[in-house]
Amino acid sequence: MGSEREKPVEYRQGRFRTPPGATEIMLVRHGESQPARPDRPFPLVDGQGDPELAPEGREQAERVALRFAAERVDAIYVSSLRRTHETAAPLAARLGLTPAVEPDLREVHLGEWEGGLFRRMVAEGHPITKRMTDEERWDVIPGAEPAEAFSGRVRAVLGKLTAAHPDQRIVVVTHGGFIAEALAAATGSRPFAFLGADNASVSHLVVTEARWILRRFNDTAHLDGSFSTGAALPT
Repeated sequence: MGSEREKPVEYRQGRFRTPPGATEIMLVRHGESQPARPDRPFPLVDGQGDPELAPEGREQAERVALRFAAERVDAIYVSSLRRTHETAAPLAARLGLTPAVEPDLREVHLGEWEGGLFRRMVAEGHPITKRMTDEERWDVIPGAEPAEAFSGRVRAVLGKLTAAHPDQRIVVVTHGGFIAEALAAATGSRPFAFLGADNASVSHLVVTEARWILRRFNDTAHLDGSFSTGAALPT
């Protein structure tokens, strides 16, 4: 009788578990920034365009804060550009955290196309933009950050943050080009495979000593319920 009551052995599908010692990095692209205008170039910080958030971007920042309000967040990092500071501010206020500035989280430097000119060149279909997408290199733009230097910077700064936060989850508010480079490094993909992260989207990396694991890309459930199907340069 006893053997008849024993439950059969079952082998269920398992769920992902963050490995011991790993760091969870929640990569948040900043909210939508102010539009570029030929008569009003963006102010520059260390040679890079530094627009503030547009009203739509400020609303997106509030939605990011709501998304993470009930989650464990151990630290918040931002780049040296103010659109990341403004995006992180509502979340920092909710959680009582002070964002740390990490300059190497800044966007790829666009050389002679900084100050908002990049957006105009993309909109007008400048020949260099086609070469840029065909070759998947930012540095075809005159004076832009060399591809190898950009890749090295992204890997180094994320390695630095990982080393500082074992067994923790951090929110890193950064830029579209930076996110694309980070996820390309994690997956071994083409350089531009992950371009097109929406403003205020969330991408999720789990970083261990042995590897970088991509858990999600361009999560926008906190912004709207529809799927984003288009891909575009991070203007």
